[in-house]
Order: sequence, then structure tokens, then C-alpha cells
Amino acid sequence: MPMIKPVLEILYQDDDLVVVNKPAKMLVHRSWLDKHETVFVMTTLRDMLGTYVYPVHRLDRPTSGVLLFAKSSEAARILSLQFEQHTVEKSYLAVVRGHLLGCGRVDYPLKVKLDKIADKFANTDKAPETAITDYENLATCELPIVSTPRYATSRYSLMKLTPITGRKHQLRRHMTHLFHPIVGDTTHGDTAQNRTVADFTGVSRLLLHAHSLAFDDLSGERISVVAPLDVDFQKVMSDFGWLCA
Repeated sequence: MPMIKPVLEILYQDDDLVVVNKPAKMLVHRSWLDKHETVFVMTTLRDMLGTYVYPVHRLDRPTSGVLLFAKSSEAARILSLQFEQHTVEKSYLAVVRGHLLGCGRVDYPLKVKLDKIADKFANTDKAPETAITDYENLATCELPIVSTPRYATSRYSLMKLTPITGRKHQLRRHMTHLFHPIVGDTTHGDTAQNRTVADFTGVSRLLLHAHSLAFDDLSGERISVVAPLDVDFQKVMSDFGWLCA
């Protein structure tokens, strides 16, 4: 039986670039992190368009949402400069443990997270780097589900997260720093809470979604793209009593 090729949702494209809605749990490109994986966003998009594409930025494997590719190395260079110069606007949706109310800013430097293989020769004594995240509460809930015997209910918040800097796992690490880890985060999160939500909703993914991206195309026109939530994230939103964003 022939293998069914994956199809990506294209959110926007022109002659120079293309924006897709990256599925959760899908690697952007081939990586030593999983040498047995055969399906990647970059090669899937290349096959769909019939042309090579260049990733302009990255999303972690478990994160879904808006992802920008260029159709030439020169377009990739120009678009990448906007990320380096912090003129790109990004926002994420995340479900976190507890009630994190109002708006605020996390200004908490982060040490570089090194990979044992890829960064085996990197400097391990490097000082923490500036890391800034803005957050805004969009909704809360309290559910009659138990993740710890101390409480008969569990509280959650739907957050809009805006990274001002772009450090590795910044949003996940900053939310954990505030004692409101992102649900489904198996690296920096709350294992008991992850299991409770998975049992309640049937969804076990990281509940972090790159929701919007605004940048200038090569003509200088401002482009704003919003990535719809996938079925699993929508299921959690519904089970938590929140309207889908």
C-alpha cells in the first residue's frame, strides 16, 4: 500500500516566500535529534511546491503554528535580517498551569541550553543571555480534576505570549520560572499536570502554538499571518470551556 504523503496548510505565499501552519510533533528539517524520522516540514513543502525552500526561523518540534520559508537564499537573507533586527512581531497561545492573571513582562536571563552532541565543543561557561517575554491572560478555568492529592480541582490559564528576544525554549522556560509551566511540556513542565490534562482531554501534545507573525515582504509591504489552531488544541479549548481563538 503506497504511503500517503503529508500535506501542509499554506497560509500565505508570493513569488519570494511561503508561510505554513506547522503541525505539532513535526521536525522543521532533518536533525540528529531523531535520525530515524523521515517526514519534515521543509521537504514536505518542497515537494508540494516543486521548488527548494529555505527556513527563515525555527519552531521546536512539539510546537505548532506559523512558520516562514523563503524561496531563494537571497530572500532568506533579507527576511532573516528582520528577525535579527527585532522588527518581526510574533505571538503565541499557550495553556499554562494555574491562574496567571493580567499582563506582565518576564525579564529573566537564560543560560544557553546545549545539546550533548551538536554542542559538545561549545563553551559551557557562557554567561546567561538577556531574555524577555511579554504575557497577557486571555481566559481562565477551574476544573474538577485532580493532579495532586492536596487539591480537589485544577486551574489553568490561556495566555498570549510575545517573545521580545528569541532564546532556545524561552517561552517554556519563562513560564516555568513563573511557576506556571506550559501544559504538555515534558522538558520544563509539570509531569503530574501533563498526565492529568492528557487523561481529561485525550490530548498529550505541548499546548504551545505560534499564532501570529507579522513581517515585511521583499517589497516592504507589511504582511500579517494568523495560524488556526489544530484539532487537538481546539479539543482542549472546548474541554476547558474556552472559545477557540
